[in-house]
Amino acid sequence: MTTPLVLEMLRANLPAEGLITDPKAIKPFESDGLTAFSAMPWVVCLPDRESQVAAVLRICREHSIPVVTRGAGTGLSGGALPVAKGVLLVLSRLNKIKRIDAQQLTAVVEPGVRNLAVSEAAASVGLFYAPDPSSQIACSIGGNVAENAGGVHCLKYGLTVHNVLGVRGYLMTGEPVAIGGEAFDVPGADLLAVVHGSEGQMVVITEVTLRLRQIPRSKLVMMAAFAVVSNAADAVADVISAGIIPAGMEMMDKLAISAAEDFVGAGYPKDADAILLIELDGDVDEVQANRTAVERVLFAASADSVVVAESETEQARLWLGRKAAFPAVGRIAPDYYCMDGTIPRKAVAGVLQRIGELSQRYGLQVANVFHAGDGNLHPLILYDANVDGELDKAEAFGNDILAACVEAGGSVTGEHGVGIEKLDAMCGQFGRIELEQFARLRAAFDPDGLLNPGKAIPTLTRCSEVGGMHVHAGELPFRHLPRF
Repeated sequence: MTTPLVLEMLRANLPAEGLITDPKAIKPFESDGLTAFSAMPWVVCLPDRESQVAAVLRICREHSIPVVTRGAGTGLSGGALPVAKGVLLVLSRLNKIKRIDAQQLTAVVEPGVRNLAVSEAAASVGLFYAPDPSSQIACSIGGNVAENAGGVHCLKYGLTVHNVLGVRGYLMTGEPVAIGGEAFDVPGADLLAVVHGSEGQMVVITEVTLRLRQIPRSKLVMMAAFAVVSNAADAVADVISAGIIPAGMEMMDKLAISAAEDFVGAGYPKDADAILLIELDGDVDEVQANRTAVERVLFAASADSVVVAESETEQARLWLGRKAAFPAVGRIAPDYYCMDGTIPRKAVAGVLQRIGELSQRYGLQVANVFHAGDGNLHPLILYDANVDGELDKAEAFGNDILAACVEAGGSVTGEHGVGIEKLDAMCGQFGRIELEQFARLRAAFDPDGLLNPGKAIPTLTRCSEVGGMHVHAGELPFRHLPRF
């Protein structure tokens, strides 16, 4: 029950101006990066220390108030969409880098620390943090863990889950938990992997221990232009098959190339149907040997040209277009809908062809920008929300893309999470048994389902209604599920 008494309890456990109740002040928190969906929370809580997080959770648990945790709000699946009668717990003020250990190759940070800030702080001792989402200048480490974010360099260095050694936080009861640590391995089940991508439904994270890496001695960036999209897609698999694992390998199609070039002037060839951006790093001799091998593979795959950037300035210029691709596409259409699906590398050409066919069917343009090396697609569907029915059409288009990803042996999400956006798509990928197990696992951490309710895991009834699966009996409420 949301009462004046609860408000006073929250206010007493938060810093000055740490409780927002004015609807006008709450308005900026009504959505995350998926702005097509919005909701006003009951109140917004802004703690600036761990003990306050624990207190808010205890109060909300005692009064059965749902809690949605939010970081920087850059998520693209509605994972931080508030609950109308719930608390929005914003962790942006927990933004301290507690320590960087050059011997242990670790950084211990609070969840509100920006992704890019970690590498900036570690650069002075020759280290960097590898996962680098396109939003790294703004997105926070806590959100990266919640969504298991990736980025340009995840092909070689892995996703967030591969670069986090431990987390500390609190259950919905306010009880503290510590998972993992600085040791190479820890006893027990791998709950650290379970927490990654859990979208704030298990633990509210207040501290993260990150794995840092040595800054490579040598690095270069290659840009290959192709007249045929399928040739560029085939080249991706050919490079990996040649035994070369680039630090990053990104692909952009003609529409994305044109938008990015007009926006930032990265030096992209606007007459190309597709480009590949390939970063090689390591020792000097290794990088030069791989450069020769990759050039051979690219030209064998019918690349029209290959440009090599060896200076930091030229490398930054080539990457600028890719990093700015999302806002660049936003300049050529009133709205765009960013999808996130994953497929095997061998399926890239076929799925891109399918996306082209769907674009014709729906009458909506799509710009393809994605992490080609690990098959993580980010089709950007262009539409106009002011035109009746276009948002619905864009959503249907997006669901068909995700269905194509699953059909190709992939997944409905790579790094953006499920949130509210992909609940129906989850019904197409998973059956009753899997979804029940997901719910049981969540219930082991939060039996009352108060943490970020209505996200990530669709109910079986919902799946039955959308026709994604056949349900023989009603789903079980969280409180009736068996405990582990």
